[in-house]
Amino acid sequence: MHSMTDAWLFPDWPAPRGVHAAVTTRDGPGVSQPPFGRFNLGLRSGEDEQTVRSNRGALRQSLALPAEPRWLRQVHGTTVAELGPLPGPHEPEADAAVSHLQGTVLAILTADCLPVLLCADDGSIMGAAHAGWRGLVAGVLENTVEQMQMHPENLLAWLGPCIGAPSYEVGEEVRKAFLHHDPAAASAFVPTRSGHWLCDLATLARQRLEAAGVTRIYGGGFDTRTDARFYSYRGEGARSGRFASLIWLEP
Repeated sequence: MHSMTDAWLFPDWPAPRGVHAAVTTRDGPGVSQPPFGRFNLGLRSGEDEQTVRSNRGALRQSLALPAEPRWLRQVHGTTVAELGPLPGPHEPEADAAVSHLQGTVLAILTADCLPVLLCADDGSIMGAAHAGWRGLVAGVLENTVEQMQMHPENLLAWLGPCIGAPSYEVGEEVRKAFLHHDPAAASAFVPTRSGHWLCDLATLARQRLEAAGVTRIYGGGFDTRTDARFYSYRGEGARSGRFASLIWLEP
């Protein structure tokens, strides 16, 4: 592996042979300029398009990916795209993707939202989802699990780097939305000042996956707001870059 990828994460989960996953960081063989660090992969983050496309090319090369990643136009919704290795003229508008086709690379871009990677324990299908609070509360993870058309007990999930509870204060409307779906979500909220709560996105995602029947859940324990390796929208605002969480089936 190229030494520039030493800073990247490779999920520690018992995925079957043939299923590969990686998470990029700010550091990498990229050409981004401040404030974007070196390896911004987000086309809609305000950085020059050619720079981002150059970084995306370096990503494919560094990981020896079998195909160009299938980037999505993420909109904080619950649409799940079923994808093969060959991109069309436009990035599909979706917040999750699934594929059973070898050589396909699924990619989720984040900067505080939660990336979730999924695979079947026999390596027959994989999924990737973008779960900010809006997508999470609306059911993006349940939709992804359903679209994989496997018994949920045969699925593995890995929770990637997202904003940690100590860094993520939300208003009462966010807590209410989750409690309306499941009163058990109360355990993921800690009160701060009046009408505000610290919100644990990874715990909420675990609860949603478990309720959908997925019990083998790995990862978590990150905080993109305080961990300098990652882009953070809360920390950097509209000029924040994006890092990628990728999963692919070996051809």
